[in-house]
Amino acid sequence: MAENIVGLAADAEVVELIRPKSFSYIAFHQFIRNGRSILGLSVLLVLVLAAVFAEEIAPYDPYKTNYSNVKQPPSAEHFIGTDELGRDSFSRLIYGARISLAIGFLVSSISTTIGVILGAAAGYFGGAIDMIIMRIVDVMMAFPLLVLAIALVAVFGPSQDNMMLALICLIWIWPARLVRGMILSLRETEFIVGAKAVGATEITIIFRHILPNVFPIVVVQASFLVAEAILAAAALSYLGLGAQPPKAEWGSMLSNAKELMRILPVMSIAPGVAIMVTVLANNFIGDALRDALDPTLRN
Repeated sequence: MAENIVGLAADAEVVELIRPKSFSYIAFHQFIRNGRSILGLSVLLVLVLAAVFAEEIAPYDPYKTNYSNVKQPPSAEHFIGTDELGRDSFSRLIYGARISLAIGFLVSSISTTIGVILGAAAGYFGGAIDMIIMRIVDVMMAFPLLVLAIALVAVFGPSQDNMMLALICLIWIWPARLVRGMILSLRETEFIVGAKAVGATEITIIFRHILPNVFPIVVVQASFLVAEAILAAAALSYLGLGAQPPKAEWGSMLSNAKELMRILPVMSIAPGVAIMVTVLANNFIGDALRDALDPTLRN
């Protein structure tokens, strides 16, 4: 009896060893073994924690002015100095992470959702729906992103919410174009034809059979769109079209510090480095996701 149990356990171990690993299992282990993913996730985690616990981390109120402490250089009390209104720049940098990350994640998630829906409709149904959606995409892609964003914000009015709305109206075109192209290659495959043959509805085919196969690439695209949204938001805020004073946002901090660049260069360097590090972290994560989710790129 004991020998039989030992034999069954050994057989189970052999079966476990030869059982093929699932795609998600392989992708996850490929992702966590990638040095760029660990670095990107670590940096992003620090930034998110700083944004969430900004009240506890920031040594001063980022909006409290102190005209007796204006344009101070870095010191033990003010790590990166004070601005033209005597506000602590380090505290404003921490609070700026909250606004910049919120803009990046919200714009990316909403734009990706809209793009996936419109791209799926264009790719699967084709015809007039495809022509209308793709002609809109072609027209919008003919102009630089920032030019259209400036025009839209000028129409809506300069504010953080209007800036986010403008970016959402523009950034959805990339996931829409990507999803459409993938669905065009998937809709005539055998498993889609088989689903139609057994009477599956078009909505069922799209959401149950097509989009799950598109989802990994969409996740990669969304991670890159976070970085794109943060950069675009910083550029618009630098031009005075995004977050309005006294909000602490990295782009507006760069704009306010441009006149102090010669006497207090750290005022410009700090928010610039924060933007660069955040964008790099998101791009590292996107690259690692792409390598993990694309079988042709795995080592």
